[in-house]
Amino acid sequence: MLTREEVRAAIRFGTPPRPPRAFTKWWGEGLGEQYGSRLSRFDRYEEDVVVVPFPCPSFAKRDDGFYWRLPQVDRSRKAGLDAQSYLPDWEDLPALLEELPDTDAPGLFDDAARVAEQAHREGKYVLIHHWSLMYERIWNFRGMETLMMDYFDYPDEVHALHRANAEVEMKLFERALREVGPDGYMISDDLGTQKSLMMSPPTFREFIKPYYREMWGRIREADVDVWLHTCGNISEIVGDLIECGLSVLHPIQKHTMDWNEIAAAWKGKIAFWVGMDVQDTLINGTPEDVRREVRLMRDTFDSPAGGFLYAAGNGIVRGTPLENIEAFLNECLVYRN
Repeated sequence: MLTREEVRAAIRFGTPPRPPRAFTKWWGEGLGEQYGSRLSRFDRYEEDVVVVPFPCPSFAKRDDGFYWRLPQVDRSRKAGLDAQSYLPDWEDLPALLEELPDTDAPGLFDDAARVAEQAHREGKYVLIHHWSLMYERIWNFRGMETLMMDYFDYPDEVHALHRANAEVEMKLFERALREVGPDGYMISDDLGTQKSLMMSPPTFREFIKPYYREMWGRIREADVDVWLHTCGNISEIVGDLIECGLSVLHPIQKHTMDWNEIAAAWKGKIAFWVGMDVQDTLINGTPEDVRREVRLMRDTFDSPAGGFLYAAGNGIVRGTPLENIEAFLNECLVYRN
C-alpha cells in the first residue's frame, strides 16, 4: 500500500513509485449476492487510500436537525427517480432557506474520525467521500426533468438553492477539517450522458461552475485534493473543471470520451483516475482483454511525473466473471511496476 506522501505525489506530479489504486474493488449491484464470500479472494489487493464517510443532510426529518426542511410530499406514486421531487413548488423555497440543516449536530463525523485516526497513524491517505454534490443533489430536490426547465424558467430560485447547498457543504467541510483531517475530498456529479453533457456548456458555466470554483478553491486552500466522479461524456468542460480547482477526475468513461484526445489536451494539468470499462470489457471480455485494457489505460494517461490512478469505471455488477476481476486487479499491480 502506498503512503500518504506517495499518493499525493501521484496526484500532484511528484514522481510516485507506481499509480495508486482507489475504488478498484467497487462491488456493484448484484455482485455480492452472486459471489458472496468468494469475493474475499481479492482482499490481498489492497487499495492505496482509506475512504471515510462524509455525512450529507437527510431529506427526511431527523431529531438532531441535520436535514432539509422540506414540505411533506406524497412519494408513494410510482415514478422514475428522475421524475420524483422533494420540492415540487418553488413557493416552499423561502421556508427551506430560513432554517438550513444543522451542520453542528453532534456525532456527524465520529465514525469518520475513528477510521481516519488509525489511517493517520499508519501514514495512509485519507479520503472523505459522499455522492451527489451540486447537480445531482439539486435534481433530487426538483426532479431531473423539472430542473432542466428551471434553468430557464426559475434561474434565481435555482441559484438560491445552489447557494444554500454550497453553504451547507462548506460548513461540513470545515468541520471535517477539524475532526477528520482529510487529505482528499471526493464527491460525485454525473454531468454526462453516453454522448454529451446533460446540459449545454453555457448552462453549466452559469449555474454550476461558480459554486464548484468557490467550494473547490476553499478546499484547495486547505491543502486538500478534490476528487470528482462524473459519468458520461464531459469532454467539453474538462478545462472548466480544472479552472475550478479539480485535482482528480474519474472515470474518463470508455465509449463516451476519446481517451487519446483527453490525454493529449490535459495530461499534466489534472490527475486522471481512469476507470476500467465495466460496461463491456470487464463483463464481456476475456481475461487477456482485461489485461490489455489495463495496459492501455496506463500507457495512455500515465507519465513519469505521475497524474494517473487506477479505478473501476463504476460498480462491478452481477455477471462479471471472477477471472476477469482477478485479471484487472492483478494487472494493475504488476504492469510496469
